[in-house]
Amino acid sequence: MTLRNAPAGTPRSGGRRALRGSTAALAASCAALAALSGCGIRSTTVPVDDGPAPSRVACAPPGASATPGQDTMVDKVYLVCNTQVTPVSRYVDVRDGRLDRIGEVRTLLAQLQMSPRTAETKAGFSTAVPGTLQVVEVPSGSHKGALLLNLRPQDLPSFALAQLVCTLTADSLVSPGHSVVLGGPEQDAKLRSYTCTSDLRSRSDAADGAGTAVG
Repeated sequence: MTLRNAPAGTPRSGGRRALRGSTAALAASCAALAALSGCGIRSTTVPVDDGPAPSRVACAPPGASATPGQDTMVDKVYLVCNTQVTPVSRYVDVRDGRLDRIGEVRTLLAQLQMSPRTAETKAGFSTAVPGTLQVVEVPSGSHKGALLLNLRPQDLPSFALAQLVCTLTADSLVSPGHSVVLGGPEQDAKLRSYTCTSDLRSRSDAADGAGTAVG
């Protein structure tokens, strides 16, 4: 039996099926692309890096933590937030309604050593002042109004000196002239006068060269 060739230009039945299949696949692809475009979906094979998520730590000081009373005063305490020290307000009980200078210093130091309150923590605040730090008045005969620490000021943790200096100099009873004279242990009491400078507030290494020597 002799098979005759199909006339030139006439597609075989298998070819017609393949063509129809290709056409249907192309139509489906176009429909899918149109749907993606209509939904606003960007087609890409390259990961898109939009950068880190914005920080939620605003360092906005929360309000004072209690309602003031007859034996309560507002203290401005400097805490650490976003690589700087920033003041927050706290209501502090005043025993018998009175405090002398050294009593006020100890009250402020105790506030700095406390763990931040819940609202302060949520706002991004922390403290670097060690719980072991103590401060006392210099014995008579030394520089008037100077305070001795049981640690050298430059040996305090990062920002702890800034917290201490800025908190003490913000209190008019402790520092009427907005400066404070501090020294280390009595056997090594090299006194320096400190103010709450912008460098001290914003640089963790500023404690090394901070303050002015007192003769």
